[in-house]
Amino acid sequence: MKHEQQTLTLSVDNGAIASKLRQMTTELAIKLREIGIDVTVIQVLVQVNPPPHSPPPEVRCISPSGKNQLTELAEKLDDSPLKDALNRLAKRN
Repeated sequence: MKHEQQTLTLSVDNGAIASKLRQMTTELAIKLREIGIDVTVIQVLVQVNPPPHSPPPEVRCISPSGKNQLTELAEKLDDSPLKDALNRLAKRN
């Protein structure tokens, strides 16, 4: 929020809030004048903040026994997309 030379500038996070505030500018100006703040112009700006930094995804590994179990299950299956997927999963580090 910034107030200079009878102009009030409001920065908001998203368009929905900005739209609602723009609809209310007349009421806001009246209320501000009632409390002694002389405002003739109210600007509403959308200023999107970047999302907060998220930590890198956790690296998960399959244990050797888990890989063996996946391979054994894949061997029991007929050729299919599931068999291929289990084999690929068992080969991951």
